Amino acid sequence: MVRIDVSYQGGLRCEAVHGPSGTKLVTDAPVDNHGKGESFSPTDLVATALGTCISTIMGIVAEREKINLGGLRIAVQKEMSADPPRRIARLVTRIVMPQGLTEQQRAKLEKAAHTCPVHRTLQGNVDMPIEFVYA
Repeated sequence: MVRIDVSYQGGLRCEAVHGPSGTKLVTDAPVDNHGKGESFSPTDLVATALGTCISTIMGIVAEREKINLGGLRIAVQKEMSADPPRRIARLVTRIVMPQGLTEQQRAKLEKAAHTCPVHRTLQGNVDMPIEFVYA
């Protein structure tokens, strides 16, 4: 289990700390939702998680199979719903593959992309209880 600690910084900005590493990142609400858009928004991080997860899982397969993934690029286009409630309506992923892959290598890497945990999570329901603690 991994813990992420989030603190509200004011001005619609938050700081998140990755428990195991202590790495910090800052989010900002997007301009179209009252923020300044100076950093990733929370929904941008969902798109980021999808792209980096796909890349990571493909990388695991590539290392195991001795496939060179140099030049792999992934772009995730996030589209928000036009109608309330505000939510991510669509995540379109475009993967630019390196040249010189055999059909067998392509098949393994494409299968890997569809098995990334974030992709699987976004396809189904996730138990997400929220506990409120008033200090």
